[in-house]
Amino acid sequence: MLAGCGLMASALVLGLSSQATARPGSTAGQLVVVLALMTGLGVRGVARAVRDAQPVATGSAGTGEPTPLWQLPLIVGGLTVAFGLLAGWDAALRIGGGCTIVGLVQAIVLERWVASAEARTGRRYFRTAGSRILRGSRLAYVA
Repeated sequence: MLAGCGLMASALVLGLSSQATARPGSTAGQLVVVLALMTGLGVRGVARAVRDAQPVATGSAGTGEPTPLWQLPLIVGGLTVAFGLLAGWDAALRIGGGCTIVGLVQAIVLERWVASAEARTGRRYFRTAGSRILRGSRLAYVA
């Protein structure tokens, strides 16, 4: 969902503003940095979350709700418009592109990392309460 919202925001910015293509080298460079950071720090964060996962009783599974899907378009749209108005529409394009990258890395790279850990340990991990956007997800497994 995050990747889709980012892609939609990027497409809208590109379609509605000729300023969005200003400084393409800067945009590309910043998006490469987002990809590198998300991949490196994301994998490290997931490895830490799997390592620190706590066992819970069967009835406690599912206590950590992800961000409600209806909020993601509002968050991405709000950030895109804010950066567009305050820093320029090329910055807004970087926001949309960054959200696309973050969503894709979460859905592909980090999901596969957790799936690999599940196959190795025989556990089924899930997100728990206390997960935060900047501190990462806290995981648990049913004991």
